[in-house]
Amino acid sequence: MKQIILSVAGAALGGVLGYFAFFWIYSHGYYGMILPGGLLAIGAGLGKTRSVWWAVAVGIAALALGLFTEWRRAPFEKDDGLSYFILHAHHLNSVTLMMIAVGGALGFWIPFRRVEAKPPTN
Repeated sequence: MKQIILSVAGAALGGVLGYFAFFWIYSHGYYGMILPGGLLAIGAGLGKTRSVWWAVAVGIAALALGLFTEWRRAPFEKDDGLSYFILHAHHLNSVTLMMIAVGGALGFWIPFRRVEAKPPTN
């Protein structure tokens, strides 16, 4: 239970840190869209879990945080709503989509490599 709480708290802290770090770096002229998902993943990887589903959930959360961060940075001019942005995300720049995808992949991979094997039952 301690490891799960550590993973959830680390993911939350990493996600918040990644969100604000992205905007800080962006204000200096750089574009680090991998940061929100990547830092969320690093935080989630602090604890060890026995579930692959945790890694899948963190990967989805990393993708969602990347899309949310991009929406906050530059919503579409036609409609600035989040639902419109999600439905039309395929119109984003290919580099942006790749960076969000890499953040999501890190969101899965980092917690996945920390999954402990289930103890054998006798």
